[in-house]
Amino acid sequence: MPTARPVVGRGAKVRAAVHAATLAELVDRGYAALTIENVAQRAGVHKTTVYRRWADRDALLVDALAEQMASDIPIPDTGALDTDLRELARSLVRTHTSPTGKALLAAMFSGAGGVPEIAAARRRVFDDRLERAAPVVARAVARGELAPDVDPAEVFKALAAPVYLRLLITGEAVDETTADHAARIALAAARAGVLG
Repeated sequence: MPTARPVVGRGAKVRAAVHAATLAELVDRGYAALTIENVAQRAGVHKTTVYRRWADRDALLVDALAEQMASDIPIPDTGALDTDLRELARSLVRTHTSPTGKALLAAMFSGAGGVPEIAAARRRVFDDRLERAAPVVARAVARGELAPDVDPAEVFKALAAPVYLRLLITGEAVDETTADHAARIALAAARAGVLG
């Protein structure tokens, strides 16, 4: 006999429960098997509750991905650029090596990645992440650690590139050593003035 799911309230609680259920379904079953019915059951809501807020599974997945990716990697303020970059890179690695992070990457860069809405959400997520991380560079400029013409987006692309290369292209192991190496690369490039 199936276990009864708890009944979830309205508004923000429903949204959070459905997002969590969506990500859990993505981790457990993958994009191809993700259904509104399974998400609703896991979230403890009726499927019409889900359809009332999201037109289809892709709209739901886009919303859940955007929310998860925006909140998963905090922006550090350690007082020094080298430690800020190291903490940022380590957060990126922790996020994308977790089961949820792996499922998110698989969804964004595999079959689901071909869905125009998912591709647009991926772009929005990365744009948002670059924008939220810009104060790290602004603070470094204010402290005199970097020249004012350094482009914050380019610093974070240089930071993320070695991590994503290993995650998505070469399949090499990704750990704190990878993160620390990526941070050193981005810091050296930023200080050399090649990221303006």
